[in-house]
Amino acid sequence: MTAPGSTGPHVSSPDSRPLVGVLALQGDVREHLAALEVSGARAVTVRRAAELDAVVGLAIPGGESTTMSHLLTVLDLFEPLAARLAAGLPAYGSCAGMIMLASTILDTRPDAKHLDALDITVRRNAFGRQVESFETDLDIAGITDGPDAAPMRAVFIRAPWVESVSPHVQVLARVPDGPAQGRIVAVRQGAVLATSFHPEVTGDRRVHAYFVDMVREVSGGNRGVGNIDT
Repeated sequence: MTAPGSTGPHVSSPDSRPLVGVLALQGDVREHLAALEVSGARAVTVRRAAELDAVVGLAIPGGESTTMSHLLTVLDLFEPLAARLAAGLPAYGSCAGMIMLASTILDTRPDAKHLDALDITVRRNAFGRQVESFETDLDIAGITDGPDAAPMRAVFIRAPWVESVSPHVQVLARVPDGPAQGRIVAVRQGAVLATSFHPEVTGDRRVHAYFVDMVREVSGGNRGVGNIDT
């Protein structure tokens, strides 16, 4: 029975947050899930094709890129993911995720596969082997260039850097000083974003918030599937 003064039974409004997946093969999966949730997404793990089909955006964490490409193949996810990316799926890759999204990879194994979603050349383990892992403050276009915005503290752990980009790729950040001064460490091409560093480990959620905004722009009213069979 409807209570006096009520307009009818209460119906909860649908969740307006976009459903964003985190590729759960290696790396800081939990940290990316938490960062995406704080940034306004519904975040879920992705290990199967059905889970990939459900999401409207995907984060690819760090890890070991050759192992990730092997696991994607074993799980029959490589071709579906490559197809979704080619069709415009928004994606964000950090560290090894950047390598996986690149079109050309230097210093990798001949049998390693990549997703060819960013028209960039990446040098694998560039910081880890050549300049050592380190931290620095970065200015990132579209993220730290607002009024009173502070630089972002970036953590590089056996990270790649971008050797070159095509004219279609926007360079968002370069290392400001030190042995790696001028090296490209953040890029965007259309709906695909990548960083050499790990924003999920610092507590600064601005990169993830930027990505969630990208997902909203691309997906529009499509929020993704609300329920995924487990």
